[in-house]
Amino acid sequence: MKIISPTLPKPIEKYLRSVNAGALDDFATSFADDARVKDLEREIRGLDAIKEWARRDIFGVNARLDALRVTEGNGRTVVTVKIDGTFDRTGLPDPLLMDHAFTLVDGRITELKVTFTA
Repeated sequence: MKIISPTLPKPIEKYLRSVNAGALDDFATSFADDARVKDLEREIRGLDAIKEWARRDIFGVNARLDALRVTEGNGRTVVTVKIDGTFDRTGLPDPLLMDHAFTLVDGRITELKVTFTA
């Protein structure tokens, strides 16, 4: 993997900006209709299910994502983010760092894999 410039592809930039602005509708337009999210051990398929996941797990806890590093490799853009919000932090590392690995097709997110940063 190589570290790239802080310029992000537009769908990823829109994803981060909409999360931080609390804008669910803008968030949803970043994804393809048949997109897939792998959030730790869960898999969410399709735009309606992704919107429900985001409403509950992102927007429902006022999540804030601060991009710390961007890398590219194997057809993915990986953004390491520091996550803040109003969620229960019991058992979580401090700071909470997670990798968001994006796959893009035709200007939309087709896959997002969220994992703890190694």
